Amino acid sequence: MKWSEISIHTTNEAIEPISHILHEAGASGVVIEDPFELTKEREDQFGEIYQLNPDDYPQEGVIVKAYLPVNSFLGETVDAIKESINNLIIYDIDIGKNHVTISEVNEEEWATAWKKYYNPVKISEKFTIVPTWEIYEPVSSDELIIELDPGMAFGTGTHPTTVMCIQALERTVRSGDRVIDVGTGSGVLSIAAAQLGAEDVRAYDLDEVAVTTARLNIKLNKVNDSVTISQNNLLDGVEENSADVVVANILAEVILRFTDDVAHVVKPGGSFIASGIIQQKKDQVKEGLLKAGFEISETILMEDWVAIIAKRK
Repeated sequence: MKWSEISIHTTNEAIEPISHILHEAGASGVVIEDPFELTKEREDQFGEIYQLNPDDYPQEGVIVKAYLPVNSFLGETVDAIKESINNLIIYDIDIGKNHVTISEVNEEEWATAWKKYYNPVKISEKFTIVPTWEIYEPVSSDELIIELDPGMAFGTGTHPTTVMCIQALERTVRSGDRVIDVGTGSGVLSIAAAQLGAEDVRAYDLDEVAVTTARLNIKLNKVNDSVTISQNNLLDGVEENSADVVVANILAEVILRFTDDVAHVVKPGGSFIASGIIQQKKDQVKEGLLKAGFEISETILMEDWVAIIAKRK
């Protein structure tokens, strides 16, 4: 079978919405080529330092790649993707160069093309993200392992916005907590919350593909007893004061749209972890949270991204 690789040269801010557009269009897996990765010192599971190839990365911005089957509708699919990306400007999202290229790859190449970007990665004090095909031995007895297959997921779990969310969950979730994960995507944040001892985790996503993907990952990580995945629009219909922690790794514009709903759902003294916020919109989100009745507990920074931990008064 022939596959077409679509490559979009864009910005960090546009990664999440463009990835969503590509998945909606039927892409199987998304690869992010970010030059920031070149500055990190990396060790493989054997403790050996390895380097990434600079030729695989742009000099500025980021490249988002995805793979689409070559069929009679490919032209229309690519046109729809381009139109959806252009429409992100309406939502004040910087799409950068927005240079789109298409190339054809064989199935064998597609099946392994993105694997070179994905190795076991320790993303926080406790958590390590491990691809399902890797054999990985925990380094310490209290290390928590999250297994993901990016071929079926909405990402590898190592994007800065996800990493910051998991680090915030480590500092926030207590044994027995009730957690709500809004816009769950791959389900990685729900898995992390359950592994940290949350008793009841409810994960919501409007995208049917995300719901299916999250359920697979929840089962893979053996936390399906404490995590429930449902299709839902943000916090619609969720009862008042029902969560100790609400976490959302989504666009700043969406966070601002439902801060009042979060204040309604999270218990007094409970926490709201908001990520997916580009630095330029940090103050705007903070202002929205304060107006909704939250206090800002902590701001976490990573690359061009911000995560905020806010407490309900």
